[in-house]
Amino acid sequence: MDRLFDTVIVRPPGESYKNCVSTNPKHKSIDVNLAKKQHKEHVKILKEHGLEVIELKSLENNPDSVFVQDTGIVGVNSNLTVLSRFGEPSRRGEEESIKEVLKKEDFKIRHVEEHGTIEGGDVLVTDQGVVFVGLSQRTNTEGIKQQVQFFPEVKFISVPISKIFHLLSGVNYLGNKTVAISPHAVDIEYFKGFKFITIPEDELYANNMLYLGEKKVLLPVGYPKTEEKLRREGFKPVLVNVSEFWKGDGGVTCLNLPFYKHL
Repeated sequence: MDRLFDTVIVRPPGESYKNCVSTNPKHKSIDVNLAKKQHKEHVKILKEHGLEVIELKSLENNPDSVFVQDTGIVGVNSNLTVLSRFGEPSRRGEEESIKEVLKKEDFKIRHVEEHGTIEGGDVLVTDQGVVFVGLSQRTNTEGIKQQVQFFPEVKFISVPISKIFHLLSGVNYLGNKTVAISPHAVDIEYFKGFKFITIPEDELYANNMLYLGEKKVLLPVGYPKTEEKLRREGFKPVLVNVSEFWKGDGGVTCLNLPFYKHL
């Protein structure tokens, strides 16, 4: 199995989700009941594909907490979790909510200290001994520097981004040294040596996809060109409707905190 992770943490949206931080013009039309249904469907798909899913309770005091990926970086190989220090100040504190769960799973816990910031959505883990980190509005140089110190066995490459919030909104790893990438949002020069599947500019949102292993890729519904490109390369798209998370500036990857096997 070429999966990057076998276990993920998820957290359903609470009633407060409609108050999440979002620049999407449709933000005000978030339907929380529909978001809850879509989240359940997302979890069902993960389980159907053999992943172990640790389901947490929603956090009403943290409207963005459904986007649990951002709370930390979990490495199975190193038995280490680095808890994020959010670049978005209103989200600080969310990382504490997963600490107890990860302690129960016997992970050592480390914290990114002030003045560093890092969010999980900026961290692209591969099985090639290299991790790419977005230098973004949410993740700064000091946060990346601390990350490098926590995982000394891994090579880190810093990738500056300005057109997207998080690196994983513009590039994702699909196993076998292949990345799905949006060249208008992320400079492909940083990914030399990898095979590229370029995502059309008008389907940027589809680039926020999740590799499930065995050529299966979880993809938001409604992006036919991306779907076709993936099929042509031998991948099997698995479609999920995440319209209410799109409205909250989130995507497929954001809804899971993976336990990375190669970190």
